[in-house]
Amino acid sequence: MNIKDLKYFHQLASHQNFSQVADFFHVSQPTITMAIKRLEEEYGVPLLIRNRSHQALELTSFGRQFDRHVATVLHELNLASKEAQYERQEQVRFGLPPIIGSYYFPSLVPQLLQRHLLTRMKIVEQGSNEVLRQLQHGDVELALLGSLAPLSYQRLVSSTIATMPFGILVSPKNPLAQKRQGVYFKDLAGQSFIGLNERFIHNQAFHQVSRASHLRPQVIYRTADVHVLAALVAENIGIAFLTSLAAHINPDVVFLPLLDEQQPLFYISKVRRRSTVLEGYKQELWNQLG
Repeated sequence: MNIKDLKYFHQLASHQNFSQVADFFHVSQPTITMAIKRLEEEYGVPLLIRNRSHQALELTSFGRQFDRHVATVLHELNLASKEAQYERQEQVRFGLPPIIGSYYFPSLVPQLLQRHLLTRMKIVEQGSNEVLRQLQHGDVELALLGSLAPLSYQRLVSSTIATMPFGILVSPKNPLAQKRQGVYFKDLAGQSFIGLNERFIHNQAFHQVSRASHLRPQVIYRTADVHVLAALVAENIGIAFLTSLAAHINPDVVFLPLLDEQQPLFYISKVRRRSTVLEGYKQELWNQLG
């Protein structure tokens, strides 16, 4: 079986237009036609229904089923290609969200240095949501991720290594700073928030606690940089919702625990694809993550 034939078919299943697929791959339309014919001959059943009078094209029932298998095959081949590239570089592409990278990962560094593993790591720093996407698509191999519950994905292996609550960052100039024992989220009505963008798990936790408190907080600015967030809070531009992991992010802000009984937790997990073979330094690195 020709891999190109599978690629042609998968693209055709999506666009249902021979000329568009031919243009996409920079080949002639008969090339696409012959590829489909080879697949149909190999499996002995039609993949497409052609309505020449209406110039329409649709997949047969088997064609739709076959396309699901093809999508999986092409995905796995794409992963294998990326993994081969990383193997040649003798490095592990390691996903690390900024907050975990700044406030949890340093505790692991001495052991990683001692075992000569740190130089084997190519750090990819993104928010947890983005790291998860890159892990699923093969752009990273191992990762530490933040989540609001233990991770459960069919194609991933994960293990929770730490949990911690969320809280509120405020400027010492904000009257809330006097409530060092903590605040209830409902008491934050009328406050302006500085938020992290959608690539961070904080966004989901923020919406969750807002709904539970029946509030619609005003977010006046979003950023992908937690240090920018803390700096804006220090200037009393607004307050921020942040995991207690980063409670000491800036000496010019005050961290207030949340007192709500029903509130999300920040889970830190080590994660890899289930298909990843752990041997040698990869196995040792996985073990050292906790």
